[in-house]
Amino acid sequence: MRHFTPEEANDALPSVRPLVERLVEQRQEHLAALERQEELEGHIRGNGGGIPPATLADAAAEVDRLARSLAKTVDEIASHGAQVKDLDEGLIDFPAERRGETVLLCWKLGEDEIRYWHTVEGGFAGRQELPLD
Repeated sequence: MRHFTPEEANDALPSVRPLVERLVEQRQEHLAALERQEELEGHIRGNGGGIPPATLADAAAEVDRLARSLAKTVDEIASHGAQVKDLDEGLIDFPAERRGETVLLCWKLGEDEIRYWHTVEGGFAGRQELPLD
């Protein structure tokens, strides 16, 4: 696992930020597609009338397509060394080292730069302002 300095993580943001923006957008599309699929399934369970079988199959195919697209974007973000922590919020972490232990530099979509870190166990709720010392 690569460890980043805060400067290196901030230098990666111009490449990672558009991917995280796309990730959040894809997640919203995926949730909407899931909702459409669930509505169709609920209608079919209710009385099933008037919905062609192909409509449900198309809805399921759309959910699967969007899930694959989400997974691909997560992989793209990971290829830059970042870890996706929250699809809805666009929260990612970059591994770093502090006093010989791995910690995580924390960034959330909408923030200008990486200004926080937390322990691996501490998570977002344990965010502390940089510097790491």
